[in-house]
Amino acid sequence: MTNAIEIEGLQKIYPPPGGRRMMPARAGEPTKDPRAGRVVALDHLDLTVEEGAFFGLLGPNGAGKTTAIGILTTRVRPTGGVARVAGADVVRQSSLVRQRIGVVPQRPNPDRALSVLDNLVFHAAYFGINRTDGARQARALLERFGIQAKAESKVDELSGGQQQRLMIARALIHEPSVIFLDEPTVGLDPQARLDLWEILRELHGQGRTIVLTTHYMEEADRLCERIAIVDHGRLLAVDTPAGLKARAPGGTLIELALDEPANGTADAVRAVRGIERVETDGDTLRVYASGGSAAVAPLLAVLNAEGRQVRSIQLAEPSLETLFISLTGRRLD
Repeated sequence: MTNAIEIEGLQKIYPPPGGRRMMPARAGEPTKDPRAGRVVALDHLDLTVEEGAFFGLLGPNGAGKTTAIGILTTRVRPTGGVARVAGADVVRQSSLVRQRIGVVPQRPNPDRALSVLDNLVFHAAYFGINRTDGARQARALLERFGIQAKAESKVDELSGGQQQRLMIARALIHEPSVIFLDEPTVGLDPQARLDLWEILRELHGQGRTIVLTTHYMEEADRLCERIAIVDHGRLLAVDTPAGLKARAPGGTLIELALDEPANGTADAVRAVRGIERVETDGDTLRVYASGGSAAVAPLLAVLNAEGRQVRSIQLAEPSLETLFISLTGRRLD
């Protein structure tokens, strides 16, 4: 199958905060690391997305998801590596890439001085579509997404969910083959989020390639055929939702917040029957137990014998979240 997106060794390194440049070393001094103080947003990312796939980039804020989308949509220039979208290089053939993609930004950015309809018509003009054809296509899209009654309204008269539908309509006006959506449901109420999910499923059913960035576990699990987990600009895992869940550590995750650093408790906790894996992170103790919640009482007894007080307890069955925690050592917030 043809790949809609191909990424090889992709890097993005931002200058140090404040934009200060590194001073060259004087004669006789050791050479300074040219990357010192810089922010590595993407660190040699390799990834492919098949044509027609519904693909998710899952990770916390700051993981590099938005930077990756910025490069793939030609808004951000990479520091190194190669990225091709719909067969075109994002740097050398950026104009061609823009003709073949549709973009739904993290926050709706319509022209608020224009009507809903004119937002679509003017956007269509950027792609050489005349006003008559643009208006016809725009009205069809507004009807398809259930906001045709708002065609002559100003954008500020639309709800958050309706504005996001407008952004999807704008992204589709020139019939792109690949659609990028960057955290499209942030700030939406639950019903608007579910409505948007249905729209995305419909678009995928038409054979379009969809790339979605999100930090919502459920969203990635419910919508995507394949998911890449990224953190600190690196690819940690990529598979189907079921495949990723199968890679999660076995048993129930029991996460205990202690009153002091958890190191030193691991050996005692491992002696508890049914404990498969133990991790410590500051004052957090993470235990994977085959016995589920039945392991909580003996765990508390051991910690009490060690003189440790437990401030809170959280339990989670094997899931995308438990896999993410096992890969990164932190929750997806």
